[in-house]
Amino acid sequence: METFNRKNHWENIYQTKALNETSWYQQIPQTSLDYLSTFNVPTFAKIIDIGGGDSMLVDHLLDLGYEDITVLDISAKAIDRAKQRLGDRANKVKWIVADIAHFMPTESYDFWHDRAAFHFLTDEDDIASYVETVKENINPDGILVIGTFSEQGPKKCSGIEIKQYSETSLVNPFNVYFDKINCQIVDHRTPSDSIQNFVFCSFRKKKS
Repeated sequence: METFNRKNHWENIYQTKALNETSWYQQIPQTSLDYLSTFNVPTFAKIIDIGGGDSMLVDHLLDLGYEDITVLDISAKAIDRAKQRLGDRANKVKWIVADIAHFMPTESYDFWHDRAAFHFLTDEDDIASYVETVKENINPDGILVIGTFSEQGPKKCSGIEIKQYSETSLVNPFNVYFDKINCQIVDHRTPSDSIQNFVFCSFRKKKS
């Protein structure tokens, strides 16, 4: 059971830390960009970045010519910062302030990307809700990419306990509805020069 207000916690983080002071900061989110290339995601694809906040992925998506981008984050402050950074280009993006555990999409997506949001869901009901939301709101040929801290990664992030995953335990919640395409282990070097070990897995929805 939650013992703190998740939204207030993240609003405070984004009020007090600059983007390049956060542990998840990446000037070039290469692993995520590589997935777009690997799967030849077309520029007209409907893309959603879960927990995107003010990360730099949206900048690169716009640079690459993607036309239908949605960024979701629990923190309104994070999204405001991204909008300020992007200036007029922010108008080309759909912005959603929502807790992913209770997100109710109004459209379906071709590419669902989540780097380091899913592992904050430690309640089994929240995890089940997330899986169901993806299942119901990803297109039949859509690609799902999830990146979480691995079992060799941190046990906390920004003062919050997270759920570590192995390849097997990350695949398990999704394998009723999705086929695993591949998984990989990735080291992320933080701005403070520490290493965080991630597991990334990609999936495609099972044929009904």
